[in-house]
Order: sequence, then C-alpha cells, then structure tokens
Amino acid sequence: MDVASLVYFRIAFGAIMLWEVYRYLAYDRIERYFLEPRFLFTYLGFGWVQPWPGDGLYYHFCAMGVLAVFIMAGFLYRIAAPLFFLAFGYVFLLDEAQYLNHFYFVCLVSFVMIFVPANRACSVDAWLWPALRSDTVPIWPLWLLRAQMGFVYFFAGIAKLNGDWLRGYPLRDWLPNAADKPLIGPFLGEAWTAVGMSYGGLLLDLFIWPALAWRRTRAFAFAGALFFHLMNAWIFNIGIFPWFSLAATALFFDPDWPRRLLRRPPIDVPGPPRDFQLGTRERWVAAAFASYVAVQALLPLRPFVYPGNVAWTEEGHRFSWRQKLRDKDGVARFLLTDPSSGRTWEVDPRRILTAEQYSKMSDRPYMSLQFAHHLADLASEPGRPRVEVRVLGLASLNGRQPQPLVDPKVNLAAQPRTFFAPYDWIVPLQVPLEAQWDRKPGVSDPGALAAIERAREGIRRELQDRDDD
Repeated sequence: MDVASLVYFRIAFGAIMLWEVYRYLAYDRIERYFLEPRFLFTYLGFGWVQPWPGDGLYYHFCAMGVLAVFIMAGFLYRIAAPLFFLAFGYVFLLDEAQYLNHFYFVCLVSFVMIFVPANRACSVDAWLWPALRSDTVPIWPLWLLRAQMGFVYFFAGIAKLNGDWLRGYPLRDWLPNAADKPLIGPFLGEAWTAVGMSYGGLLLDLFIWPALAWRRTRAFAFAGALFFHLMNAWIFNIGIFPWFSLAATALFFDPDWPRRLLRRPPIDVPGPPRDFQLGTRERWVAAAFASYVAVQALLPLRPFVYPGNVAWTEEGHRFSWRQKLRDKDGVARFLLTDPSSGRTWEVDPRRILTAEQYSKMSDRPYMSLQFAHHLADLASEPGRPRVEVRVLGLASLNGRQPQPLVDPKVNLAAQPRTFFAPYDWIVPLQVPLEAQWDRKPGVSDPGALAAIERAREGIRRELQDRDDD
C-alpha cells in the first residue's frame, strides 16, 4: 500500500505525545501525581515500579518529549519508538490511581508503532539512509492500527448496553455542570438531552467500525466521529483522548489520502506476484498479528465473566474500554485490630493519601484491598500476628442512595490480590437507580457518617465477643 497514511499517523502520534508531555510539565502533574503522594497504588506484579529518585522523573518526561520529537521527525525511529513505549509504560505503571483508558490506549498504540515501518518516507531516517526510503509498505500495519481503534469503539458501545446508560446516567448528573457553555448550555440540564446523547454515543460506538470500513458510509461515519469527539473535548475535560481517537480514526480512509489531500501525484502500488508464497518471516508476522488481535478481542470480555454490576464491583472494568460510564462517590475508614493485644484503632486514609487517591480508593474495591495490605504492613511487627484491617465505608453509583461496598466484617489484610478471580467480599449492589438522593456521600454528610458509625460499633462488639470467647 501507499506509505502516506502511516507517515501521517507517525507525525500525529509524535505531536500528540509531545503535547501530553508538555501538559504534565506545565501543570505540575509530575509532582502532584507521583512525587507528592506518600503511597502509590501499584499494579499487581509491578510493585517494583517506583519513581526515579530526586529529579529523575522530570528528566524522564523531558526524555519522553525528545523521543516524541524523534518519532514525529522520523529520526532514529527504530530506536525512538521502543524507547518511548518503555518510557510511557513506566509512567502508566507508577500509580494505579492514575489509570485512564486513553493512557492504556497510548501504551497499546506505542507498542504497535515499534513494528510499523512509518519512517520509510518524509523522515530524517529516509534522508540520511536513502536505501530505507520507500513509497510503499506492506498493508498489515495499517490493518493492525485500524483493528486497535475499532476495538476501542466496539467495546465502548457494548459497555453502554446497560440499564443506567440507557436511562441517561451518568450524563444526567454531568451535563448540568456544563450549563455555562454557549448555545447548547441551556439544553444540557434537560433529561431528554442526556438520554439523547446516551443513545447517540451508544449507536456511534457500536456501528462506526463497519461504517468506516465501507467506502460508501466512510465519510459520514468520520463526520459523526468528528462531531462526537469534538463535543466530548468541549463539554468534558478528557485530555488528549478525543484528538488521539480522531487521528487514529482517519486511518480508515484509503492509504493514499494524505497524498491526495496535499495534491501530490499518485504512486504506483504493485500487487503481489501470482506465485507469492508466505515465507517463514511472513508466517511469524501473521501469527504475531493474530495473537495480538486475539488478546485485544478477548480481554474486554472480562466484565461478562464476573458476577454483579461491573460499574459497582470494578472487576473487569479496566482494560475493557468502559469509558465515562459511571459516576461514583464514596467515603471510607479503616479499622485496624492487633490480634495479640486486642487493641483496635481507626485510620483515616486521607492522612496518607492525596485527595485524588482517596476519592478513587473509596469506591474501587481493588484499591481498598491494596491499601489495607499497606496498612497491615505498616502496623504489624515482626514475630507477631499480622494486624487485621477492615473497611468501614459507603459508596454511591450514578446518584443512588449510598450502601456498603466492602463487607466490613472481612479482614482485607488476609485477602489475596488477584487479577482474574472475583472478590467475594464485595457487597453486591442492592440499591435501585430510582433510589436517588440529593446529596452525594461524603465525610460531611450526616447519613453517611451515621451508617459508618453503626458499622464501626457492630465490628467493635463482634471483636469484643471474639476476645471474650
């Protein structure tokens, strides 16, 4: 195929990544996200990933910016692409509390870009080494990038097939916050607007992939994606995701569209010879292609394996393209018990975590589990029984009345962290969507505090009865 579309995406990818690095440096996110916190939520199996000492993380981001420029210019591309993937993957793994779908998307695309021959034209590499230059490349890298973007759309649509989304939540709660927008602001507070946007997003995500693949509907599908992503960028603060998605969506046009857009003469793309046979190298490429696509097709199906509402339990939520689907608020306290002495005391996690970490931990059970293990490690002494840790907390999903999220009687310090096995200590969602309340749960809400106080006293009585026995 014509190499033009891959050249375009290489430049767009590098420019967007450079912009993201600038945002981290300009808005002091490195300090707030990774250096200020006293504790970082690490991914299972990646506890060894820690911030560089001193100013090392600032140098790391500066190096990422340089690598992004190299990718954009096509300079030492075969070195810059894998280094950027490793550098960005390191940042992604630093704190689970900073997980975002578009960061996961960047990790995947930057991995694919390692193998994409996007430096064959309009690059410093092609200028320095003329033998590298080529106007044509194999077509499989383009199909791989298209498949990656298609999975994002398709599984985002599948995830929207749930009762809350079909009734307009959480957009009913979010859109009124943008009522100051010109022209459309007065309509954003209406329920019909939220329902209409919910169904519009659902239909676009479900059907845009085949619509982009068919030449007759491709232009209309791209126009819909353009409107969708620009509206998201205008109404919601979601960073680079709309622009990154649009850049990847443009890959569904014919491979030579950048050349035609710039009014450059077309090139002759030779087809394969009639006696073409797959060699060993091509077979390995095909196997790798199929394996990667299989993983991307199967991993987002995890939410359908777990019991309960995934928006509530969070099991299978990550890495499944479940974007902007739930609005959760919570409040949590941790009750620690020393089995050897019977002493019980309470820990307010806000004394250790940042406000953002606490906000996410209080309504994500897998983060509460990790923090419980951290508290047990801090409080336990060598040669003595491990300290028990229980969670006293409530959470609200999409405006529901709050209810317990974690069983307050379970010692989380004794529960293992797993990636695939479900957690049986998560309390199932029992409050219907119709049970709305005017206030979201928080430390200042008397109802939430009263419920936690009742749970606290119940656990204290249970521990006292156990000691008496």
